[in-house]
Amino acid sequence: MNFAPPSSSWLLRLRNAVILAGIGTGAVWGVVELLRPPVGKVSSEVGLPKAKLEDVLQAAQKVNADFDQTWAQKQMQPTVKADDLTLVRRLSLALTGSIPSLQEIRALESVKGVDITQWWLTQLFADRRASDYLAERLVRVYVGIENGPFLIYRRRRLVEWLSEALQKNRPYDQIARALIDSKGVWTTSPEVNFITVTNENKKGPDEAKLAARVSRAFLGVQMDCVQCHDGKLGSTWKQTDFHKLAAYFGQTDFVLTGLRDDPKQNYKFRYLGKKEEELVPAMVPWKPELLPEKGTPRARLADWVTAKENKSFARTLVNRMWALLFNRPLITPVDDIPLEGPFPAGMEALADDLIAHDFDLQRLIRVIAATRVFQQSSRSTDPSHPVTEEAEKAWAAFPVTRLRPEQMAGSVIQASSLSTIDAETHVLFRIKRDLDVANFVKRYGDSGEDSFEDAGGTIPQRLLLMNGNMISNNTSSNPLINASTRIGMLAPDNATAVEAAYLSIFTRRPTVAEEDHFTGLLATVKSNNSRSNAMSDLYWTLMNATEFSWNH
Repeated sequence: MNFAPPSSSWLLRLRNAVILAGIGTGAVWGVVELLRPPVGKVSSEVGLPKAKLEDVLQAAQKVNADFDQTWAQKQMQPTVKADDLTLVRRLSLALTGSIPSLQEIRALESVKGVDITQWWLTQLFADRRASDYLAERLVRVYVGIENGPFLIYRRRRLVEWLSEALQKNRPYDQIARALIDSKGVWTTSPEVNFITVTNENKKGPDEAKLAARVSRAFLGVQMDCVQCHDGKLGSTWKQTDFHKLAAYFGQTDFVLTGLRDDPKQNYKFRYLGKKEEELVPAMVPWKPELLPEKGTPRARLADWVTAKENKSFARTLVNRMWALLFNRPLITPVDDIPLEGPFPAGMEALADDLIAHDFDLQRLIRVIAATRVFQQSSRSTDPSHPVTEEAEKAWAAFPVTRLRPEQMAGSVIQASSLSTIDAETHVLFRIKRDLDVANFVKRYGDSGEDSFEDAGGTIPQRLLLMNGNMISNNTSSNPLINASTRIGMLAPDNATAVEAAYLSIFTRRPTVAEEDHFTGLLATVKSNNSRSNAMSDLYWTLMNATEFSWNH
């Protein structure tokens, strides 16, 4: 969300309304069912025809072969496969910004004899949470996080438009072309907001900003680095390259009826060392043979950017989706991919498959999730040979990374609810969730467009988790909303209570030592009310544990 959070008193009134409505986690009998081991079955259909599933797995094997070769050259042994719950946690964090709920875990454990990773992806692709979250992550790349010009920019409409397209699995090249060559009014044609966000002081679209966005978001090239001067010694790009790309937006104009192309307009710029502006011709920086001869400048540019032969487009999407799933891109920075290589293991195989399947984004995610790299553990099974930094860099182990702020907030809120917070949840509860996330991200620190920059945690961030309202409000005694209280009141025994807490927070069961420790502590309480208070303390402790705040 990109609006300032309301006052705490407003939040308190909303929270009370939610409590009075009794909509937090369903009826008491439903909670009891959630605490029991799964019975019966849910649909075990993966959601893909057998031939398509086999094709996905074959594509993943090509990626595996690339990494096998790299590991053999480096004499590295990859880690073993992670358990199913860990894989589900990774996918949920990547595609919904939250850990799975206890309700989802119980459903998951009812499914037998299928590829759990692919089955879970089918559930997520059908869930509006996934398309909404992925749309927000991509819109940050397209337009940033600022509010932009008020009268002609509607960021929320752009996110909604993109979410609809992703939910329908619209080919990604069509999405990119619609953004670059958008026309109309920013409210009824939301893709236009990709252009209108750059308008400043009523001068019309900023051609330079648009060229920078296109080059970074869709081509994986930081061409704006030469906006003011030629690149340093050995640089591929010159100042003229950047502004010739910007010239494709020179005819873009705002009128009362919305965004359009005006053939009478052109793009002028005063280059470094020149005294006067000069007319800049529109030219692409590489592979000019892919540029269509006919069409408006923006339409021709859109076709060139998304051409199958322009492999930079496919590589850029591969790098971003890899970064989303691993919280770390194949190539860093995520928008600085070389034109001619060398490329890391997996990139070319994934880019080729993406092109061959018409930029099917859901298939790309399925293929990455099916690879050994994604499914391997972040830990070594041999205590004498722990995972090294070199092994992580070579992807011989799943990288351990900090959760992003919105993932942290989303996970706290979901862990405090036994049932899934999704589109079926009462609207008041969803509004409260969005406001809580926005408030937390603002205080914790929004990473903005640099979502995958490797930044260490800070003392204020840890203090916010330990002493802030986010965790304390979601672990305090509240029998209508908070999972900790409800588990304490309704769990048939202490072992069940501890297991439910671990599954809700860590997406795993406790070890024998952990179960013995906490059931022993719970055995000292005298009543269900006292056990509920003890469960609140347990929840607070687990949520402040390092394991909870990292992807692994």
